[in-house]
Formats: sequence, structure tokens, C-alpha cells
Amino acid sequence: MAIYSKQPAIQVRGQHVSTILDPVCLEDTYRLYLNGQLLVQLVASPGQLKELGAGYIVCEGLARQVREVRVSTNDIRVSAESQGATEFELRSSGCIGVRGMPATVQSSCAFDAQDVFRAIAQIESQEWKDTGGVHCSVLLRNGEVVARASDIGRHNTVDKVVGYAVLHGIELSECMLGCTGRQPAGMISKIANAGIPLVVSKAASTDSGILLAERSGVTLIGFARGDRFTVYAHPERIRGLPAQPSDQT
Repeated sequence: MAIYSKQPAIQVRGQHVSTILDPVCLEDTYRLYLNGQLLVQLVASPGQLKELGAGYIVCEGLARQVREVRVSTNDIRVSAESQGATEFELRSSGCIGVRGMPATVQSSCAFDAQDVFRAIAQIESQEWKDTGGVHCSVLLRNGEVVARASDIGRHNTVDKVVGYAVLHGIELSECMLGCTGRQPAGMISKIANAGIPLVVSKAASTDSGILLAERSGVTLIGFARGDRFTVYAHPERIRGLPAQPSDQT
């Protein structure tokens, strides 16, 4: 399903003025139900809505597995064995999340720097090239992309690729996530609840994101661009790196 449409606009380039059809992101509001109860309204791009529903439930720590997802117009209905979390709070970027600490990642996977570079090369989508207005996440296992999602919300892209893995029986503890968005605590919480051991982002992290990654066992990599990247938490999962960064004064 297309996540953008072409809208009429007037473009100015120096002294040249022209009428164009410009690719513009689509967005809509979707109602997410868990076991028949309205849980949250999500602003998202159309497409991959089953994945969005399944991934949201897992990434917010509400369930480990999902039995079924049904989509009817703007209603996403998820059936799952709930873990009992019922309190919600408003997060940054308008996201709703479950209170409390996320799960701790349990994974024996280790990665090479080349795995990170491979993820960097994949963190881009045609939709981003066309619109400049969507985020992208990719899920890689054994160096191969197993899921990709583009959305106006960086949180939604994570939910969608995680949801794909949940619905297709892909073991998330063996995966790494590549993402275009910055990594505050809310994003790290999703990744930890999903059980993903490593996240690579082209963007920055925040201090709370780094602290939560350290506490929850997530290897956090930011500023992944070209031939460089910065590891903020759990560098021991990257072969050949020191176990801890040294203090620089």
C-alpha cells in the first residue's frame, strides 16, 4: 500500500518557478484494541497494519506472543495473552507507552563491525528518498534483511518490523535493528521488550536512552553513517571492541 500521494505545489528554484506534483506522506489515525478493549489511538502511515498492531503489543510489554490480528478499516484488533500491564503514560512525540522498566534482553549473539556497516547500508527506503518525510526501520538476521517498514513515526517503524517477526515466527533475540530515528528511552524500551540485542541508528541517542540500554542489555549504536558509528552501551557484543569505553578528560 502506498504511504504517500502526489500533491500539487509551486516550487521555487532560484529565479525559476514551476508547478509540480510533490510526493507527500499520508497519515491516519488507527484504533488499537487488545482482547476487545480499546487500548490506544495511533497516528501512523497506512500499510503493514497487522504488523503495527502485533509489534505494538509486544514492544510495549503487554504480551510476548500474539494469537491473531484483524484489521477492519481503521480498527486494529489484537488477540493475545496479556501480561497484565494496564497503566499508560504520554511519551514524547505523542506516543503512548506502558509504565515501568522494560524486559532485560537475553541473547548470546555477537556481531562484527561489518554487520553494523551492512545494517547502515540498509537504513534507507525509497519512500524516504521520494518524500523526505518518513522514518525507516529494518530487521536483519544473519546479515539478511527479514523485515522493512517506513512510517511517519519512528516508533511505528519499530513496531511494524517487530510485528512482522512475531507474526512469522522469527526469533528476535537473533536479530539486529537498523533505524533512522533518534534513540531516547521510549525507543530503547520497545527494543528491549522485543528482545532485540542490538540497535543501529543513523541519528543521535539521549542520555536516558543510553542509561536504559545499559540497564536492559541493549547494545546501542548511534551516528551510524558511512564508515563510522558510535557505541554507547554494551560494546561487548561487537567483536574486536573493548568491553567498556575509557574516560577521556
